[in-house]
Amino acid sequence: MKTLIAFYSRTGTTKKAALEIAKLLKADVDEIIDKKDRSGAMGWLYAGGDATLSKLTEIKKPKKNPGKYDLVVIGTPIWSFNMTPAVRTYISKNKFKKVAFFCTEGGSGSRRAFKAMHEVSGKNPLAHLVLRTKEVWKGNIKEKIKEFAEKLG
Repeated sequence: MKTLIAFYSRTGTTKKAALEIAKLLKADVDEIIDKKDRSGAMGWLYAGGDATLSKLTEIKKPKKNPGKYDLVVIGTPIWSFNMTPAVRTYISKNKFKKVAFFCTEGGSGSRRAFKAMHEVSGKNPLAHLVLRTKEVWKGNIKEKIKEFAEKLG
């Protein structure tokens, strides 16, 4: 199965997780790039507000065409119990054959974010994966990723 891992990462946590998932699945990788500057404390505040309001944002054109993949695994950090605006935009602008979702979070919010990702994509995901920020940086995610991969078929 030809697989793409598409993700947005503000701090590098979701990127680190995405690369681990891609390695295990032998998948291509495409980083979703938000054109809005979300760096620093003010960027963090505006990011949370935009996520809360389910806003779209302007993203760079993806390097990979998700429509050419059998499965697209989409990753997002959790901001204010939501997916990021960049991921919302990516999902809104693309068509997928099959999807799976993963998120990184410091606290909670994955359930609500996954529900929204499902609604925006119009697809029932093959699987969900929730990774805590601390476990990503400690390198304690391989077993969870393996279990996630098994659900993908």
